[in-house]
Amino acid sequence: MDIHNHNLNIHYTAPDEVWDKLGELYKKMPHWNGLVDGCPQWYGKDQKLIDVSVEPSGLKFYAELPEEEWKEWFSLFKREATKLLGYPIGEPEDGFEFYYWE
Repeated sequence: MDIHNHNLNIHYTAPDEVWDKLGELYKKMPHWNGLVDGCPQWYGKDQKLIDVSVEPSGLKFYAELPEEEWKEWFSLFKREATKLLGYPIGEPEDGFEFYYWE
């Protein structure tokens, strides 16, 4: 099992409307497991796990998945979040800019 830690350019200052939209996306993503200790989680059994938290560095994903399975799931999340939020969603380390709300 591989360990993955990745941040996305979704800033913690996003308004409730953005978090509500993301909450709906979370539920539509494969292997949704619900909120566990207040954090969205996928899988959660069979020694596989994805969870997410809101951090100053962006929306932070922690995953324990085989590499290919993680790439497929994370790519899907980024594509769907981009459509939903209306700006390119990706990793800041890859040059994706944060969108800041006032």
